Amino acid sequence: MKITPTPVTAALAGAFSAIVWPPMWSRFGSAATAGSLELILVMLLVIALPAHACVVGFGRSGGSAAGAVDTALLKRIGAWLAAAVVTALVGAALRA
Repeated sequence: MKITPTPVTAALAGAFSAIVWPPMWSRFGSAATAGSLELILVMLLVIALPAHACVVGFGRSGGSAAGAVDTALLKRIGAWLAAAVVTALVGAALRA
C-alpha cells in the first residue's frame, strides 16, 4: 500500500499523535523510565513513523529544484502541527 503524503494525511497523522501520545507518556514517561527503550520505541512508532509516512513520504519528491523551498512539504508540516495542536487543545478542554 502506497501512502501519498497530502495535507489531509498529514493532519490525520498529527491528530493521531496528539491522541495517542499523552497516554503513552503517562505510561512510559516517568522519571524512573526516562530514556528507556520503551519510551524511545513508543516515540518512534507514535510520532516519527506516522509523521514520516504521512507528511514526508517514503518516495522521492522530485518536485522542487535543488536549493528551492518545497512549499508542499511546508504545507503538510503546517497541517500536521495544526492538527496536533487543535486535537491537544480539544482533548484538554474535554478533560477539564
